[in-house]
Amino acid sequence: MGTNIFFMRDPYANHFQIVKGRDWFGKGKQLTGGPCGCMIGVSDIDKSRKLYSDILGYDQVVYDKVGVFDDLKYLPSGQHKVRRVLLRSGKPGIGSFSKLLGASEMELVTVYDRSPKKIFENRYWGDLGFIHLCFDITGMKSMHEECQSKGFPITVDSANSFDMGEAAGHFSYVEDPDGTLIEFVETHKIPILKKIGWYLNLKNRNREKALPNWMLKSLAMNRVKS
Repeated sequence: MGTNIFFMRDPYANHFQIVKGRDWFGKGKQLTGGPCGCMIGVSDIDKSRKLYSDILGYDQVVYDKVGVFDDLKYLPSGQHKVRRVLLRSGKPGIGSFSKLLGASEMELVTVYDRSPKKIFENRYWGDLGFIHLCFDITGMKSMHEECQSKGFPITVDSANSFDMGEAAGHFSYVEDPDGTLIEFVETHKIPILKKIGWYLNLKNRNREKALPNWMLKSLAMNRVKS
């Protein structure tokens, strides 16, 4: 759709789309970065945008096209006629990890001439593969209120801070009109340097201010090397 992309499949049959990033954190030699968006199937794009655009902030339409697309033809059932709408946010991200996570996109896809399978149906947390879409947010209470007022009530809420061992946070879930799980996470504690027991309590700082670059880069030292 105007830029070079390719798809790949991991050993568990999960498909990944590799795209050119619009921004980048750091100057490493890695060939790829982290997730920068998601392509997700919906039954009604205009109805789904009440969540993805009105609440999650993907309010700019990059393209809105209908047809059979060459870049999809090698995917399962990729030879069918679909409508594709690529969305971006018109506002820069805020929050502790906004520099690290960068800009993202959401592509909504509706198929016309077949009855698609819901890949998230009867899935459980911890299953192999994709089970939900997760967003790092600030202001969980405000998010709850907005979702409720716009017809997307919270289905699961950890209530306050949920301890995950080396990290802690408040998480909750909503569902899009097709039942796809959307997770919200407000991080409260993260390890900066586990070896020396240095943890950062994010509840004691301005939630909308990004962490400094040196601190974000130090998180890489917590990676488990094989």
